[in-house]
Amino acid sequence: MKEQQPQDPLRGVTLEHIVSVLADDYGWEKLAKYINIRCFTSNPSVQSSLKFLRRTPWAREKVEKLYITTLKRAKRRR
Repeated sequence: MKEQQPQDPLRGVTLEHIVSVLADDYGWEKLAKYINIRCFTSNPSVQSSLKFLRRTPWAREKVEKLYITTLKRAKRRR
């Protein structure tokens, strides 16, 4: 019998996809209010955000948590 593994919402999802979805859903200004990091407040772009988040684990973790929260909220709306 196969064991059921909990589904990881980040499995197979790229960081670029995560940042793009959050920027589309919230916009850069609102995203910067949720996660106050310079790559979201000063000249925000997906590419500059990716550079920063790939080098900064604590910031990436915050972005991933917001993405998971956003997915859960979207599922509840359905």
